Amino acid sequence: MGPLISCDDLPVTISPHPPSQPTEPAGHDGHAHPGPGHSSGPSSGHSPGHPSGHSHSHSHGPAAPVSQHLRKVIAAVLIPFAAAVFIGMAVLWPGGAPAHERTGVGFDRQTQQGTVVSLAQVDCKSVNAAQVPPTGNTSTPEGREAQAAQTGECKKATIEVGTGPEKGRTFVEIVQPGAPRQLEKGQEVVVAYAPDAPRDLQYSVVDVNRKLPMALLAGIFAVAVVVVGRMRGLFALIALVVSFGVLTLFILPAILQGSNPLLVAVIGASAIMLIALYMCHGLTARTSVAVLGTLVSLLLIGLLGSLFIGWAFLTGNTDDNTGLIHGLYPHIDMSGLLLAGVIIGSLGVLDDVTVTQTSAVWELHQADPSMGPRSLYRAAIRIGRDHIASVVNTLVLAYAGAALPLLLLFSIANSSMGSVANSELVAEEIVRTLVGSIGLVASVPVTTALAALVVSADRPGGQGPPATGPVRGRGRRRKR
Repeated sequence: MGPLISCDDLPVTISPHPPSQPTEPAGHDGHAHPGPGHSSGPSSGHSPGHPSGHSHSHSHGPAAPVSQHLRKVIAAVLIPFAAAVFIGMAVLWPGGAPAHERTGVGFDRQTQQGTVVSLAQVDCKSVNAAQVPPTGNTSTPEGREAQAAQTGECKKATIEVGTGPEKGRTFVEIVQPGAPRQLEKGQEVVVAYAPDAPRDLQYSVVDVNRKLPMALLAGIFAVAVVVVGRMRGLFALIALVVSFGVLTLFILPAILQGSNPLLVAVIGASAIMLIALYMCHGLTARTSVAVLGTLVSLLLIGLLGSLFIGWAFLTGNTDDNTGLIHGLYPHIDMSGLLLAGVIIGSLGVLDDVTVTQTSAVWELHQADPSMGPRSLYRAAIRIGRDHIASVVNTLVLAYAGAALPLLLLFSIANSSMGSVANSELVAEEIVRTLVGSIGLVASVPVTTALAALVVSADRPGGQGPPATGPVRGRGRRRKR
């Protein structure tokens, strides 16, 4: 693969070995051999016919590059694939999200920044904050809340608009005692602006400004990643920024422009995969095998997702947000958007699984170069089984945690497990979880088999004739 320096290469270049006589590792005949011709077998690592044996006994970094023939085979697969991905991005590049007239509903409304400049306690009844239903029925939750609001103390907040054409303008917001969002003096808020409404109703508080704590948390995360991961952590952060760039500059605008969501997701996810894996793990055969394993798994997820989303008649239009998207852009295929989300959501965990399995095979080969592909596969798949159990459980719990309020509503309604699973809102999450999990499970044997085949054929050539001097001399050359 050439002299490219990756994160994996750093420990090798700074750890010279002393020129002293090495000791035979465990599993050899237990005798030191001062010169050539005394090897006890191919596993001793000192036979002139195995020039890579010395590298194994002294290097604890990444595996040596594979043979030139295998590099050509891997390049013949990956280079056309990478070219197709970036050509597809160029063809489908949207050039920004399409403009439209704001509806003023949900997220589709103008917003400005504001600050709470004063806060006063007022009687809720005096400001007509709530009214009991005309029937006087307070048995409903709405009626009880309205009655409590009339007898309680409300807050009268004065908000100053801090951005936009009417910067400095103030308006009043009444906060009821039972409101989930309470305001405090000096608090920064997000205000919605409705220019067509009466002047007294043009501004209203819609959220709290959380930019500072979010930015601080992101800074702590970045520092932790760099401190622990060092150069590899830094490259991982760069890859994360690139991934968000592909998502926000290509995938989302291209879908809004009317491109097929599945095609856009496959191309965008493939670009993220190529950039992130090679940036974090180096341009090596090991990374290339992980890329191939991830690609095969993504194709399987795409096929299964397309089959079962269509078979289960999942529309992808299940809540207010998807309904608003469909209303604004009726040409978007919502079921295709659901499948695109499944593919993108599975990519991050897939990268973890395929890289781990590939590294396991490479390390097993370095520990015992005499292992064949079958033995390597059997040893690495045992590691993969543990990984499967933990990753699948993680994925299921992640989706369950995200849908916890919805599951609570079904529990309150005493719905049976069958009726809950049959509802489209939950069925989407089930299909998303199971299809992604099947792809994760399949990635372990696929990636392990590819890595075992590639690393077993690792016979690098063009490294010069094997050294014939004593072992001590070889140690001095390694030190230089």
